Amino acid sequence: MTDPIADYLTRLRNAIKARHRIVEIPASNIKKEITKVLFDKGYIQNYKFDDSSVQGTIKIALKYNPVTKQPAIVKLERISKPGLRKYKGADELPRVLNGLGVAILSTSKGVITDKEARTLNVGGEVLCYVY
Repeated sequence: MTDPIADYLTRLRNAIKARHRIVEIPASNIKKEITKVLFDKGYIQNYKFDDSSVQGTIKIALKYNPVTKQPAIVKLERISKPGLRKYKGADELPRVLNGLGVAILSTSKGVITDKEARTLNVGGEVLCYVY
């Protein structure tokens, strides 16, 4: 596998389309940080890191609207790819859906959202858009 973050996003996308409650994903440090950001912004219900095996896994409980059964995550889009990295400075950070969505960035301050990067005045690699 050449792009583990794209695999992570694809597993989430497929689980949402299949209306699964829980999805299990092989763990890595960057995937754990992205999961924490998704939880903090309210896109997933809960998560659990299981380090019993060598690589470990991430179990993510997906979030759906209790009345309409619509998922909290409408779209996950990978931006920076291994073949073409996308870096943005602090003054040119993207706004996703005019501020309604979030862009997840990998910066020198860790994996954070575009709004947090603006307040910290740091730029970095734009990993993905979530809305």
